[in-house]
Amino acid sequence: MNKKSVKDVEVRGKRVFVRCDFNVPMKDGVITSDKRIAGAVPTIEYLLNNGAKVILCSHMGKPHNIFTEGYGLTKKEKKEVEKLPAEEQAAAKAKFLEKAAGDQKKLTLKPVADRLNEYLGGKVTFAADIIGEDAKAKVAALKEGEAVLLENVRFDAREEKNGADFAEALASMADLFVNDAFGTAHRAHASTEGISHYIPAVSGLLIDKEITFMGGALEAPEHPFVAILGGAKVSDKIGVITNLIDKVDTIIIGGAMAYTFVKAQGGEIGSSLCEDDKMDLALDLIAKAKAKGVNFLLPVDNKCGAGFDNDAPSVTCDVDKVPAGYMGLDIGPKTIEIYANAVKDAKTVIWNGPMGVSEFENYAAGTRAVAQAVAESDAISIVGGGDSTAAIEKLGFADKITHISTGGGASLEFLEGKELPGIACLENK
Repeated sequence: MNKKSVKDVEVRGKRVFVRCDFNVPMKDGVITSDKRIAGAVPTIEYLLNNGAKVILCSHMGKPHNIFTEGYGLTKKEKKEVEKLPAEEQAAAKAKFLEKAAGDQKKLTLKPVADRLNEYLGGKVTFAADIIGEDAKAKVAALKEGEAVLLENVRFDAREEKNGADFAEALASMADLFVNDAFGTAHRAHASTEGISHYIPAVSGLLIDKEITFMGGALEAPEHPFVAILGGAKVSDKIGVITNLIDKVDTIIIGGAMAYTFVKAQGGEIGSSLCEDDKMDLALDLIAKAKAKGVNFLLPVDNKCGAGFDNDAPSVTCDVDKVPAGYMGLDIGPKTIEIYANAVKDAKTVIWNGPMGVSEFENYAAGTRAVAQAVAESDAISIVGGGDSTAAIEKLGFADKITHISTGGGASLEFLEGKELPGIACLENK
């Protein structure tokens, strides 16, 4: 995958529309983590330092699209209104709209603009709309080396519908489109894909890094290549496992999805989570791995709880002999040793998903041990997924990982070998 990046094109004097991922966590109007904002700064700084006029765009949350032409209540709200006597319906509708307006105000990007200015020395103004008069005026007033952040792009319902008129309106403000929001690259929205139909499109530095590391690992990995996959459901990782079987030397399975494989092979798993309708598929995946000569590692022991609770009575046992009434919540010490040894000599490691219920302290040992093994290996290491990333950062191993992916669903689809609309639309070198 050889896509043009912002460094492959001339940006001086151009109006550059940059799709960022500023979907940051907020509490009472205060940003609680600005990691995504900080991650976008290198691309923005590059453009500002090279004389571009920068138009920044992002979504935040899932706003109620009350500013959209033709707006109506959600289906649920409409049903509630229609149940009421006719004379009460207008007031009820007005209440829903008032609440929606209040909810939407909480998702403004104004705090993001303020935080960006702390990083960029006050070079960012904020537009109170997306393609309205304020946005147009502030874009027109931009000088080289200045930026404007548009209001939450999802305040317009045409964004998620990839409306051609909305995408064209966004494009009309700029000469070049830069996509730097890997976390939304798997969605064909107006600001991630639609805009590319009207102006040239290249990647920002964040997406360029994702393509370089994740794409490189999938297309030309150094061997031994180890994939570590965790999480709750086999169904969430079918595509990833199927795609990686043709590329890796070892697949390590952890998390609750392991119990579908264990039960499929006749093991007793107590009340552990299991997708009974995916057991034939689990056996098929094991057979495919064997046929390809791939080492397919499943847990041999686990730590179980008498309920989904950090403080429930626990027992460590063989993975196929879970006592009745107990559920597997983490890999056991023997499995930790096996998995750590499998990672030790790897040259490429991809890790997506926890080994257990890592948010429970009593069941976080497996995820921590794998995090440490990946960090201490000499491999090119790529980590994606919220729980895996959190474990790496909590343990202070982030600086020992080659690449921590910025995308959740996008990372998974990338690993599945799917074409991501927000990347496919970028110009080839």
